[in-house]
Amino acid sequence: MQMSNPIRIGVIGAGNIGNVHIQTFQKLPSEEVVITAVTDSYLPLAQQRAAQYGIPKCYETADQLIADPEIDAVVIGVPNQYHAPIAVQALQAGKHVLLEKPMAINVPSAKEIVKAQKASGKVLMIPHQMRWEWLPLQIKRQVDQGALGQIYNAKVGWMRRKGIPGWGTWFTKRNESGGGPLIDIGVHMLDLAFFLMNNPKPVSVYGSTYAEFGPKKRGIGTWGTPDWNGRFDVEDLATALIKMEDGSTLSLEVSWAVHMDTDSAHFVHLMGSEGGASIRGNQGKLLTEQFDRPVEVSLSTPEKDEGGRIRLSRHFLECIRDGKEPDTSALTGFTNNLILDAIYESSRTGHEVKLDWSL
Repeated sequence: MQMSNPIRIGVIGAGNIGNVHIQTFQKLPSEEVVITAVTDSYLPLAQQRAAQYGIPKCYETADQLIADPEIDAVVIGVPNQYHAPIAVQALQAGKHVLLEKPMAINVPSAKEIVKAQKASGKVLMIPHQMRWEWLPLQIKRQVDQGALGQIYNAKVGWMRRKGIPGWGTWFTKRNESGGGPLIDIGVHMLDLAFFLMNNPKPVSVYGSTYAEFGPKKRGIGTWGTPDWNGRFDVEDLATALIKMEDGSTLSLEVSWAVHMDTDSAHFVHLMGSEGGASIRGNQGKLLTEQFDRPVEVSLSTPEKDEGGRIRLSRHFLECIRDGKEPDTSALTGFTNNLILDAIYESSRTGHEVKLDWSL
């Protein structure tokens, strides 16, 4: 589909992440995209964003925004439990969808989204910004050129020292969030790992989750406002081993809080037959061996890099204009949900879980 006019976007959820999307799209040329509407369950916040950014329409409900025929696409940045119902509604209404991670709260909800996307033919993209950052893109280029050979093992993670968000709010209620750091930041690391490993098919998972800080109201971070009358029934640390159809393996470690010597930066280690690559925060390395000696090449993000969020937002618009599937499609979101559910199930049963790919 070719579109000559700006793509008109409505934002559902005016909180922190919705605000980030508004700011990002408004950095792009107005000939390409305009934010035309915003809504939030807390209407004063939506009204504040509308006034702050000059957004012409402010709706009381998501239903009203989705029903607006002048909106081409929606950004969904609401608590996890509402991802599937709003995304399905928007797709059925003929809107393109940029849906915040995780795609869904669990596998059944993810399946609903996949089916709705296929039936609608509209673009659905999960905005995993990490894969759009400069370092991963440079490493992926080396992977694609064969510099690492066959990637047979990878280790990724994000071990925050003290960072439980919004204790007692939807962040820490399983029925509303789906889980703790595994589904919150672990999903980012899964997406990044599969991107850099060239999307091998996962077949089984063995994992464990722990809650040693949250129930004691310890390990509290600065994101979100705590509700001390709420509850914490999710994990605060998760670890897993994922086996692929091609024999490669991926290990994952994530925490919101942990007694560990960590700088709280995310990390990636790729181990290939011809070379390796590592990322820690905003620094990276390519590693190999030459003349019987280890060789390292340091990588760092250029000062004037436009940033991953700009690139992912532009990709979303390109997919709408050209009618192509996003790099982070509904299927990638389903894959992540499949693994996340399997880790929780493995932790509950103490056994390895085989992945069921039926849709």
